[in-house]
Formats: sequence, structure tokens, C-alpha cells
Amino acid sequence: MKVRFLGSGDAFGSGGRLNTCFHVTADGRSFLIDCGATALPAMKTAGIDRNAIDTILVTHFHGDHFGGVPFFVLDAQFFAKRSAPLTIAGPEGLRDWYVRALETAFPGSSATRQRFELSLVELEAGTRWEHAGMAVTPQRVVHGPPGGPFFAFRIEVGGRVLAYTGDTEWTEALVDAGRDADLLIAEAYFRDKAVPYHLDLASLERNLDRIRPKRLILTHMSDDMLRWTGEVAYETAHDGLEVEVA
Repeated sequence: MKVRFLGSGDAFGSGGRLNTCFHVTADGRSFLIDCGATALPAMKTAGIDRNAIDTILVTHFHGDHFGGVPFFVLDAQFFAKRSAPLTIAGPEGLRDWYVRALETAFPGSSATRQRFELSLVELEAGTRWEHAGMAVTPQRVVHGPPGGPFFAFRIEVGGRVLAYTGDTEWTEALVDAGRDADLLIAEAYFRDKAVPYHLDLASLERNLDRIRPKRLILTHMSDDMLRWTGEVAYETAHDGLEVEVA
């Protein structure tokens, strides 16, 4: 499994970083985890074959995680000339949010009929979803008003387990999502400061002995947290970072 951090930043471009988007290849699969507003130019800069991407997994509908979906879909329609099916999967409400996002970005575009098959799949928290050789189990996390909806993901593909916290304050659901994962990608918005709806590294550290990930990479860091990256004992993401999960 290979993971490329196309965007590792927060919503406000701290450190000049792009919005969240991870490109994963494994066992012949190519998919995205989140698709923030800057995802399409990041993919083009990296030379990624957008038409090979078969699935986009969405943790929640904030612009820095979902705002790139309209640009990806319309680029697929008009410029990449996509013909292969595409699946977008995320929390309940995805179908409505998809229309909202397209209409906000390009009014009238949600009525465009794609030349390719597009499937919008609303996932259920705690329920394993199997799709084309990949298994995804979303967990409900806390990134806003109760219910959100906001997800963390546990993804099984190519004999490996990749977990991602999404954006969330500490919640016990992260233990189930990340337990013994080959790679855990975790938000670390602050080093020690606990704030509502975001994960600080100190809270994560207090629970790592229960999660026991084989590898941990921190992402979605504020300017405050970025000042600590040279001193913390964990890997930190940056735009363009590519890692192999053995």
C-alpha cells in the first residue's frame, strides 16, 4: 500500500499547506480519502491519473475535506473524458451535500449528466462496507453538533489496515477505528491545547497504548502545532509526502 499526502493542511492553509486529500494505491486499487478544495491542482501537480481513481471516501462535508469534489467530477466529465465508474462514499446526507456543493461551485452543474457511472453511497457508522476488494468501517466522531455527521475511517485493502481519524476531538470511537492499524493518520491540530471538535496530540498520546498503531503520521496541524514538528516523537505529514505501508 502506498499513501501520498496530496494535502496535509487545515482549513486555513496553515504553513502554506493544501487541504486534506490522501491518494492511496493498493492491490490494483486507486482511491482518495477526502477531497479538499485544493485536491484537483494537487493531483495534476503530482501527475496522478485521475481516471484510475475509482472511489472517493469522504469523512465529512466541510470545504477543506469535500470542496474539491465538484472540480473533480466536472474535470472528469469535460477534460479527463472519464468513462470508468466512480463511487463517492461518505456519511448520511451525501446525496444532498453533493448537489449543494456542485450548485455552490457552478450553479446548474448538478443537472449535468455524466458520461460515466456515478454512485453516491451513504455509509452507516459502525457498519462495514465492502466495495471492489476494499472494506471500510466508518466510526462516528465529534467535529461539531451531535450527529454531524462526521466519520473516522478504518480501511482494509491489500492485506493492510489504514485508519484515519478525520477531524474530531478525542472520542472513544478512535480506539475502534485505529486499533492495531498498519498506519494511523491522525489529526494533531494543537500540541497540548484541548479545544472542542479538534484533536490535540496530548489527548492522542494518552490513548496510544490502547490504539497500538504500527505506524503513526500526524496531519491537519495548525500553525501552533507546526512549530513542534521537529520536537515530537512521531512522523508528521507534509504535502507530497509518499509512504509505503508494508
